Parts: sequence; C-alpha cells; structure tokens
Amino acid sequence: MKAGKEKVFSKEKIPIIELQNVRKTYQMGDVKVNALCGIDLKIYKGEFVAIIGHSGSGKSTLMNMIGSLDLPTTGKIKLDDIDITTLSESELAQWRGKKIGFVFQSFNLIPTLTAIENVMLPLMFKDITAEEARERSKKMLERVGMGHRINHLPKELSGGEQQRVAIARALVVEPEVILADEPTGNIDYKSGLEIMALLTKLNKEDGRTVIVVTHERFVAEHADRIVELQDGKIIRDSKNHEFDFNNIKRK
Repeated sequence: MKAGKEKVFSKEKIPIIELQNVRKTYQMGDVKVNALCGIDLKIYKGEFVAIIGHSGSGKSTLMNMIGSLDLPTTGKIKLDDIDITTLSESELAQWRGKKIGFVFQSFNLIPTLTAIENVMLPLMFKDITAEEARERSKKMLERVGMGHRINHLPKELSGGEQQRVAIARALVVEPEVILADEPTGNIDYKSGLEIMALLTKLNKEDGRTVIVVTHERFVAEHADRIVELQDGKIIRDSKNHEFDFNNIKRK
C-alpha cells in the first residue's frame, strides 16, 4: 500500500455479530442478579464499536456474550449468522477460534515464553508446520512494531510492548473480529494512544471489525460507534460524532 493512501472497504450492512433479546441472570446465593436485561444489538462487518458504561453496567457480561465466552440465560447470539446457542462446547470453541481474536487488559502472555513463542501459541492448533507458524508470527510482530523484540520475554517488555505482542497473538489466526477488553487499562496514557492508533489502523486498512470494551473516554473516541450500557440495558447507541461524551450516564 502506498504511503498516504488508505484502503477503502465496503461497510455493507451485514451483521457479523447479532444479539437478540439476550438476558443473563446469575444466582448469587438466594439472590438473582440480572446482568443483562433484553439486549438487542447488531455489529456489522468493518465497524469500530466502543462499548462503555460505569462499573456494574454489564460491560463485561456483554463482552463475554459478544465473544462467545459465555451463553445467555435466554435469547439468541449469532456469529456470522450461526446461532451459537445451538452449538456444542467443542463446536463453539472452534467457531470462536476462527472468527474472534481476543485482547485483554492483563495481556495474558506466558512469562516463560518469548514474544514470538507467545504469538505462535494459537497456531499450535492449526495444520501448519512449526517453521510456517514462526514465520507468520514474526511477520505479525513486525506489523505491530515489535519485530526488534521477538526474542524477549514479557518481563523484558514495557506494558505497551506486551499489549502489542498480545495484539499480534490475536491477529496471527487472521480473525474477522478483534475484541479488546480494556486494552489500555494496564498501560500509560501515551502507550494507550499508540495501542488505539494501531487498532484504528487495523480497522481502517484491513477492514477488521474492532470492538472495544472500555471506561476510558479517549479510547471510546477512536470508535465510529458508541454503545452505552446502564443496569444491563443499552441506553444509547449512536455514531461517534453524534455522541455527547459530557452526558455519560451515571448512577
């Protein structure tokens, strides 16, 4: 791609993830806690969506639903038009592994493995040689600006560098969706801006669907669309330029 030019992708209205009247209830002793209360949400291919809300609003539960990490008490969740609530646990794991790359706040890197070995981990379950896995991982680390640190252990990397390795690991399986849970939560502000610039680039240039769960305004401002939760319900869903960040709902 020539410098200064951005690849244009058609953001046609095809939901890659769809939640239909999703409810999630947890039993806490004698008390039932309604974490999600009838969520209807469509996320389309090529979108950059930020999910925001105060602590206890249901963000984490919604992230688990979107990422197929948990199933609803009632309702349907479709991933690429497949109702995941009808899949077995092994089928769900395989389908999720093909479609979604996860980036977590705590990085989740294996401390005894180098950067490139950490990135290679998801490829162990693919039908490719170790040499090909290493080459793909090296290229992905180079893509996220970590080509010069491939043989370093996590403890030898800064928080921002560890998050770049985590992003490379998420991308190496070539998922359609990147789901990032508080991706800047454990790094400084400058590194956070760099991580968000990287996720934005992956969205704009590669056409990846990016979903970020966050409580940070500067993170949400990178998204094209903002979904705000309160008490397990969506209270606002709008384009970035229409969203009033000064009017974020609080309890």
